[in-house]
Amino acid sequence: MASVHRRMFTSINPATGEPAGTFAELTDAQVEWRLQRAAETFRTWRLTSLDERCDLLRRIADAFEADKDALGRIATQEMGKTLKSAIAEVEKCASAFRYYAEHGPALLAPQEIALPKGRATARWLPMGPVLAVMPWNFPYWQVIRFAAPTILAGNVGLLKHASSVQGCAAAIEATIRKAGAPEGLFQNLPIKSAKVADLIADDRIVAVTLTGSEGAGAKVAEAAGKALKKVVLELGGSDPFVVMPSADVELAARTAVTARTQNSGQSCICAKRMIVHADVYNAFMATFAAGMKAVKTGDPMRPDTDMGPLSSEGQRDTVLGQLAQFRDAGAKLLFGAERPDLPGAYLTPGVLVDVDPDSPVAREEIFGPVAMVFKIADIGEAITLANAVPFGLGSSVWTAEPAEQDRFARDIDAGMTAINQMLASTPEAPFGGVKRSGHGRELGPWGLHEFMNLKAVIG
Repeated sequence: MASVHRRMFTSINPATGEPAGTFAELTDAQVEWRLQRAAETFRTWRLTSLDERCDLLRRIADAFEADKDALGRIATQEMGKTLKSAIAEVEKCASAFRYYAEHGPALLAPQEIALPKGRATARWLPMGPVLAVMPWNFPYWQVIRFAAPTILAGNVGLLKHASSVQGCAAAIEATIRKAGAPEGLFQNLPIKSAKVADLIADDRIVAVTLTGSEGAGAKVAEAAGKALKKVVLELGGSDPFVVMPSADVELAARTAVTARTQNSGQSCICAKRMIVHADVYNAFMATFAAGMKAVKTGDPMRPDTDMGPLSSEGQRDTVLGQLAQFRDAGAKLLFGAERPDLPGAYLTPGVLVDVDPDSPVAREEIFGPVAMVFKIADIGEAITLANAVPFGLGSSVWTAEPAEQDRFARDIDAGMTAINQMLASTPEAPFGGVKRSGHGRELGPWGLHEFMNLKAVIG
C-alpha cells in the first residue's frame, strides 16, 4: 500500500534555534471527523446540569495545577518565555476555571422580567461549537480564557492554534481530557490558517473568536460576516503608559520596566508608549533607563533570567526593521535593542526618544522589548497623544489626582484603563478593546455571555 504523505508542523525553540517538536497536520477527513464529533458532543453536553459543568471545571483546574511544571516547559521550549512566567501562566489558567466554576450558577441564573401584562424570563442558553483561532504569545492563557466559559456555557470548543505552539495546543486538549471531559468537548485542530475560512463557513460552527494580528482579524471577520456568525476579535495594541506630576514616579518607572519587557515585550497589553509629564520626565527616565538596562536577558529555563528570547528570529527581524524606520523618521535609540552574543532570537531591551508621533511607524505596534518615550506638558496633550494611534486596547495612567483619574478613564479611547498599576487581565474583569484593537469582550460574565443565546421566554 502506498504511504500517505502528511504535512508537518515543526516548532523551533527560539532560545537555541533547534526543533522543539514535530506535529502532523490533520487531513480533511480528520477535520471532518472532529467537526462531526463536536456536533454530536454538543447535543448531549448542552443538556448537562450546571453542577456537572462546574464540577468538570474544578477537575480541569486541578489537572492544570498538577501538571504546571511540565506544561510550563513546553511553552518555554516553543516560544521562549521564561519558565517561571510560563508556570505562572498555567496557574492563571487554573484560576479562570475556578472562577467560572464558583460563579457559574449565578452568572447563568434566569432573570425575571415584569411586563405590563404578565411576566417573562431571560435565559442564557448554549449555541453550539465555537471555533477559536489563537496566537503563540500566551499559548495557554489566551486559549483558556475562551475554553473555560465555553465549557460552562454548555458549548463545545475547537482550537486552531498558532503553528509554532502545537505542543501547547496538544497539551491543552490532553489536560482537559485527563480531567474527565467528554471526548468531543474540546478538540485541537492542527491545521493551516488557509483552512479557517472553510471552517467558519461550516454550518456546525456557530461562532468564532480570534486573538491575533489586525490582518488575521480582518480575514476572520470577513469570513464570519459572509456566514452571518458572531465573532469576537482581540487584536493588537500600542498601549499608553501616562505619568503625571502627582504620581509616585519611582514606582511608576519601575513598573514601566516590567510593563514593557514582560513576555519579552510580546503582549498586546504591554505598555509600549511612555507618555511622561515634563515636570517628572527626568526623574522618570533616570529610573526607567536604569531598570531597562538591568533586565537580565538569557536562558529562559534559568530562574534568575528576567527575559528570554523573542518568539522567533523572524519576529526579532520585524522589530529591528521597525527600528530602522524610526531612525529614518528622526527618532533616537538611547540604548539597547541589540542582539547579544547568544544563540537564538534574543534582543535586549531598548528605549526610543525624539519620536515623531505623526510618523507612520509610531502608529504601529512594536511587538518586542523596545519602548517609545514622549514628553508632554499637560493632561490634554497626554490624552491626545494616547489616542493618536489606531489601537484602543489598554492603558495605564499614574496620577494621585481624582479629577485626572476620572478624565483619563473617560477620555482615553481604550477598552481598559489601569490607574496607578500595570494593566493585567484577570478572570473577573472584561478584556477587550476598541478601534483597530477589535470588538467583543472576554472574561467575566461578559466573556461567558458573548457566545450564548439570550432567550426571552414570555408567559
